[in-house]
Amino acid sequence: MNIRDTLTKGFFKENPVFVLLLGMCPTLGVTTSAMNGLGMGLATTAVLLGSNAVVALIKNLIPDKVRIPAYIVIIASFVTIIDLAMLAYLPDLHAELGLFIPLIVVNCIILGRAESFASKNGVVLSLMDAVSMGLGFSMALTMLGGIREVLGSGAIFGVPLVAEGASTMLLFVMPPGAFIALGVLIAFVRQSQQALSRMARSRRASGLAAQTAESPQGGTV
Repeated sequence: MNIRDTLTKGFFKENPVFVLLLGMCPTLGVTTSAMNGLGMGLATTAVLLGSNAVVALIKNLIPDKVRIPAYIVIIASFVTIIDLAMLAYLPDLHAELGLFIPLIVVNCIILGRAESFASKNGVVLSLMDAVSMGLGFSMALTMLGGIREVLGSGAIFGVPLVAEGASTMLLFVMPPGAFIALGVLIAFVRQSQQALSRMARSRRASGLAAQTAESPQGGTV
């Protein structure tokens, strides 16, 4: 996989939420608003950057039999740093996200990237992987939070879009609304991926046909 693929895979091709279906607990639990989704996504990205870098740096020093507990200790250390930093500098957002910040320790995206990527690659590629997957996760949570906030509260990032007192679909700020909005987004992404794949196959077939027609033996094949 080249550098471009490593940097872009997390946004669409291997998006943690829409394609790999990882991190569903914070995805459904904290996305009552776009700001909550963005905050959780960036906090997870920060932990992913730190854990991927450290795992890639010391992977050869960790005995194979204790690698998973070692990864969890590394991840927990960065989660503690982020938890305390948010409490000090972003107390309102920290209160909104609550227990979901310490639960980043058990987010399967972070442990999965440590085991499947950082433990097999160097520091630079592992940081690129963390940026791609972390920002892809942030994008997904922000999109889901934005849709739920617009439909459920008539606002986006706290800015009202409808007149005060106007009726909104409160279902979307409740847990069932999270499942409905996430299902629609996943279906949209899957359909878009299939459409792009069909277009790519069609372009390859057209290019092959043009090459065959231009070749000296094209008329006899």
